Amino acid sequence: MTDFRPLTTSAELDALWRASEFAPFIILKHSQTCGVSHMARDLLASDDLPAPVHEVVVQRQRELSQAIAATLGVRHESPQLLIVVGGKAVWHTSHAGVTPARLAAAWRQADASITAAPRR
Repeated sequence: MTDFRPLTTSAELDALWRASEFAPFIILKHSQTCGVSHMARDLLASDDLPAPVHEVVVQRQRELSQAIAATLGVRHESPQLLIVVGGKAVWHTSHAGVTPARLAAAWRQADASITAAPRR
C-alpha cells in the first residue's frame, strides 16, 4: 500500500529540497475536483510504490503547488508526478502517464543516479 504524506508547508518542502541531495523524493499534485486525478491517485494507492508519495492537494496548497512549478521549471498539471533529485525534477508526468509502473521505473533510475554520484 502506498504511503501518502501530505505536503502542506513551505518548510516541509524546503526540508525535502535539502534531503534530495542524498535521496530522491516523489511529489504528487492531486486535484480533488478532477476525475482523472482521483483515478490516478487510486491507481497509485492500490500499488506498493518504492517510496512515500508527498501529496499536494492543489485546491488547498495553491501557493505551494505554484512554488514547486516555479522552482523545478515544470508547468503545473494535475494529476502530476515528479521525482526530485538534488533539487531538480529528473522525471515528471501527468494525466494518463501517472502509473505505478512508470513511477517505479523512473524511481530506479533516479535512485541509481544518487547511488552512482560521488559524495561531496
